[in-house]
Amino acid sequence: MNDKIIHKATELFLNFGFKSVTMDDIANQLGISKKTIYVNFCNKTKLIKAVTHHLFCTIQEGIDHIYEQTNHPIEELLKVKDFVNEHLNNEKSSPVFQLQKYYPKLYIEMMKKQMEIVETTISDNISRGIKMGLYRPEINSEFIWRIYFSGINSVKNDDLFPLELFEKKVANDLFLDYHIRANVTPKGLEKLNDFLDIK
Repeated sequence: MNDKIIHKATELFLNFGFKSVTMDDIANQLGISKKTIYVNFCNKTKLIKAVTHHLFCTIQEGIDHIYEQTNHPIEELLKVKDFVNEHLNNEKSSPVFQLQKYYPKLYIEMMKKQMEIVETTISDNISRGIKMGLYRPEINSEFIWRIYFSGINSVKNDDLFPLELFEKKVANDLFLDYHIRANVTPKGLEKLNDFLDIK
């Protein structure tokens, strides 16, 4: 039952936001009593923590798999972006910013974990890309991974990137294109265009 509750709650939270969705909403969608949810999760905060952990682990496992299967730094970034877009395709309510506003402790925990992963993966991606002649050798890895982390979170901000101008997927696509083109060599740009042509 735990898994069913988490999966349905994840769907609803991504669609409507952490604040808007009630325990009654989740119970009604599952066709169970609210009491059943409270047996598994003593309050909404505990459920949200379980949901964010589940979503984080799902995305991290997918990213790890992509890195294991792919040997090209630019292709990795493109595949990770597509994977994240696919798993957050119902994200219409900027749940990260609702998490920040209404559940700040959970937000801080999630951001800390995300930052650690971005530091590791993007630093490694840059290092390999430079060795392969795909990225400019003079770029500063410490600066770039921080800019990347900042960018992937900033494009989720509806105040900066309003939905009427930028669908979430479009904003993610534009940011990654910007990130890659800012760092590639002519050889890397040629490879990027090859991958984009294939898609």
